Amino acid sequence: MDRGTRGELMGQLAGAIGAVTTAHPVRVAVDGPPAAGKTTLADELAVVLRAQGREVIRATVDDFLFPRAQRYRRGRYSAEACYFDAHDHVSLRRVLLDPLGPGGHRRFQHSVYDKDTDRALSLPPTTAPANAVLLFDGVFLLRPELVDRWELRILVSVPFEQTVGRARDRDTAQAGPSADAADVERSWRERYIPAQRLYAATAHPADHADFIVDNAQLRRPAWEARPR
Repeated sequence: MDRGTRGELMGQLAGAIGAVTTAHPVRVAVDGPPAAGKTTLADELAVVLRAQGREVIRATVDDFLFPRAQRYRRGRYSAEACYFDAHDHVSLRRVLLDPLGPGGHRRFQHSVYDKDTDRALSLPPTTAPANAVLLFDGVFLLRPELVDRWELRILVSVPFEQTVGRARDRDTAQAGPSADAADVERSWRERYIPAQRLYAATAHPADHADFIVDNAQLRRPAWEARPR
């Protein structure tokens, strides 16, 4: 792997996106385990692309969740529920990925679910220019239901043990003293990490990635380009 600064990594990724030639928006997946730094990476990349004059659509898989009752029907700590029951891939393809893809009308919605109210959303569509870039971050984006919907696939890699610590720090920062560190740890070890292992064993995301980013050292990431 190459290793360098965040700016050097962003330059490599922006260059790869710029090299994609399509008649429709470029759809970029930023995949990886929870707390790997996917959202931050996608946000940083959006800044670089916008500075280059590209219109960027930012969206996340967390806005395509099923309601809580469906997500946790197998139990709060179920890895199978996390992988099979959490995300509405049909709606994701219908309102976002397919409209921005080949032959699409480019009228899209970036969300179908409000996590705060646990309710479905019905947003008015927005029309994307043909040269826009969709930066979409989330888990399980290279699974069979979605893998062919991306022009560029970025897989962010961090050791699972490190994601546990990051999640604990993040939730403590957000919730303050009310954060339950033991519950965060249990959720990671019984739900999220086993779900990631299930994903790796069944979908083999690394085999489909165009870029693998080792994000263990945030200020000095490493990356490997895999031209298709």
